[in-house]
Amino acid sequence: MSYIPHTEADRRAMLKRVGLASIDELFDEIPASVRLKRPLDIAPGLTQMEVEAEVNRLAAANAAAMATCFAGGGAYDRYIPAAERSLLQRGEFLTAYTPYQAETSQGTLQFTFEFQSLMCELTGMEVANASMYDGSTATAEAAAMARAATGRHAVVLASGLNPEYRQVVETYAEGLGFPLRDSVDGETAALIVPQVDFFGNIADVAAAAKTAHAAGALLVVVTDPSLLGVLEAPGHLGADIVVGDGQPLGLPISYGGPSFGFFASKMDLVRRMPGRIVGIAHDHEGRRGFVLTLQAREQHIRRAKATSNICTNQAYCALAATIYLTLLGPQGLREVGELSYQKAHYAADQLTKLPGVKLAFPDRPFFQEFALRAPRAVVGPLLDRGYLVGPALDRWFPDLKDAFLVAVTERRTKAEIDGLVAALREVLA
Repeated sequence: MSYIPHTEADRRAMLKRVGLASIDELFDEIPASVRLKRPLDIAPGLTQMEVEAEVNRLAAANAAAMATCFAGGGAYDRYIPAAERSLLQRGEFLTAYTPYQAETSQGTLQFTFEFQSLMCELTGMEVANASMYDGSTATAEAAAMARAATGRHAVVLASGLNPEYRQVVETYAEGLGFPLRDSVDGETAALIVPQVDFFGNIADVAAAAKTAHAAGALLVVVTDPSLLGVLEAPGHLGADIVVGDGQPLGLPISYGGPSFGFFASKMDLVRRMPGRIVGIAHDHEGRRGFVLTLQAREQHIRRAKATSNICTNQAYCALAATIYLTLLGPQGLREVGELSYQKAHYAADQLTKLPGVKLAFPDRPFFQEFALRAPRAVVGPLLDRGYLVGPALDRWFPDLKDAFLVAVTERRTKAEIDGLVAALREVLA
């Protein structure tokens, strides 16, 4: 497909159609503070080597990219084995197209089936789909699926749910016309709880399951799959649907994406599951093959009867997770969780020895991430010293002023943790 630039007349016609006067007005939603103020100051006529050197110089000015990462809030700086990157770059993976023609995409369908199998093993559920767009859309789709399965309409979101996930669920609720409630009752279709909440605290999933099931509702658990080498699988604790974001499974942070969402459930809900599902079939000679199955999406049936309008998946990202989990194995994933837990608790112990610094939730058990309170805002000054923490929590929770998240994955060394402590001591001095 060739690219044909729009003419000035084309641009004017398109702007008129959407009721705007200028290109600048089209981008009004983007804060002025983050817009490019001027074109990149790169001289004309440079060689490729010279341009690369200049772009690298400009990139080095991005402090967040060069900082030691203790940031959390849903995306985590985990170690990615070199073998994963090497396998992902094989031509058959990089060029494979979405398997609409299943019989010509057996390799893609096979690794998708393996991905689904791994998600079932991790989550303790009976069936998983081929992935979703991300964790937030997987959570919202779980709410919609629970409504269809129970015939009820209300959804209850736990207070510790990632606030950005909450916003996506609210968007779905507005579009589909279902209410979000604060407590479970006889009209509740789903109770949605995080296994480890936005503040890093470990929730009592089994207790949530009892609450949901006593009211006849489904329990949806949002979890971090990289911690399931240590934490109990949600399916073994009473979850009906398990969702989350797969970024911690071998995907870089990459300024927010791309990633993938995973979606798993009990088998009796499978016909209402959104997205794609790959299954195994056998031909008339008994040879095994992989096929797309239960395709109740709007591409294949009438929109009014579709389970979802999500009609694709993040196959390449799911492949990265499949390779990552295969390379680590059960023991490797357990070690990732154990190291993250131990290092996070060491960091919390050292940081809270500083004057005026304390845990925001001192009575709650946490895993690899915790909310910290300091006497004043410190996120910016720490970044100036080469340490990326956060996000600051008053962005969503006004009562948590001067509180921020600190995430400590297996990548962080004792020297880096001690360096963060020293930097915070300097900031507070």
